[in-house]
Amino acid sequence: MISGVNAAISGLLGFQKKLESTANNIANLESDGFKKTKVTLEEGDLQGVNARVQRIDDPGPMVLEPTPEGVTLVEKSNVDLTEEIPNLILSRRFYQANIKTIQTVDEMLGNLLDIKS
Repeated sequence: MISGVNAAISGLLGFQKKLESTANNIANLESDGFKKTKVTLEEGDLQGVNARVQRIDDPGPMVLEPTPEGVTLVEKSNVDLTEEIPNLILSRRFYQANIKTIQTVDEMLGNLLDIKS
């Protein structure tokens, strides 16, 4: 049962990284030249999860904007809100599932201790 808790905690930490990355991407949606990050979850040691953060260097859209030097092409952020919101919802649900796993193990251990008493 303890390995299940360790796996769930590892999953929580991985999905926390995903939530942080998505929140940072959404917060910088309007920042010129911002490059989004993506978190990939990989199988880790002892039934765990490793979160690998990578920066996506795809160029953002180029827009003509007035500047003190005149009208210039400015690269916008490469963050796509229609991609980030579903990622946010999925990460939230997976985070909740890992919390439920920990709660279930806690209840099982509590019942086991009650039976033993």
